[in-house]
Amino acid sequence: MWGTMRAHLKNYVTGVSEGHVCILRLVGVGYRASIENSATTAKAEYPGQRFLALKLGFAHPVEMGIPQGVKASVPQPTRILLEGPDKEVVTMFAAQIRDWRKPEPYKGKGIYVNDETIKLKAKKIK
Repeated sequence: MWGTMRAHLKNYVTGVSEGHVCILRLVGVGYRASIENSATTAKAEYPGQRFLALKLGFAHPVEMGIPQGVKASVPQPTRILLEGPDKEVVTMFAAQIRDWRKPEPYKGKGIYVNDETIKLKAKKIK
């Protein structure tokens, strides 16, 4: 348990002094993100909550509430920047976003977290 506690304490100290950052890349035709003040499908968990709206090829936009303590920004329509003092909350929110479109191995479309790379497979030939 000592190693786990040490790692948690280190993450808390780093979070307060520097902050933790996750950068998400949206790769695919028509994949884009935006920040909105209100949502049509998701309900606010706390007053003043903002929402991340993702267009990922579904018939409807995916709307997710940004957790408290996480600052989200969209510098480009295909990039999402998540910042916050708590590493667990920031990375869990990034994982929830990534779950909507994991990178697929044939064309490389999907949501990549923190410069993640995948090895593309060759097309299957009969």
